Amino acid sequence: MDNFLLEAIVEAKKGYEEGGIPIGSVLVHNGKVIGKGHNRRVQQRSAILHGEMDALENAGRLPAKVYQECTLYTTLSPCPMCSGTILLYGIPKVVIGENKTFLGEEALLEERGVEVIVVDNEECKQLMATFIKEKPELWNEDIGI
Repeated sequence: MDNFLLEAIVEAKKGYEEGGIPIGSVLVHNGKVIGKGHNRRVQQRSAILHGEMDALENAGRLPAKVYQECTLYTTLSPCPMCSGTILLYGIPKVVIGENKTFLGEEALLEERGVEVIVVDNEECKQLMATFIKEKPELWNEDIGI
């Protein structure tokens, strides 16, 4: 398995251990992680801190050219908000741990020229299954239900 996806899984586990939603993400530029994060909506009482948003926030403000040379790794298919951010900053490639639990805006990303790779990782699926079984109401809140 790709080491960058493994780092995203580590981030997802941090989120779970903190009482949040186990979704992690890393932003990679030229083979180096420049931002990583996990869903911190619960921990920070945030409306927008999904894993991808947290990774981008932790990367800090960057020139557009940097984003346009990045790959974003995420443990779960990106929602409309995170997909919009990927498109806004021109991130050309997204590697997704799994999309069985939640199918985000992959079609939109591909339609707009983003390379989308779904790994179908068992550990990512298991993290989400455990979490959803334990806290279905929190999962529903996170996806807007």
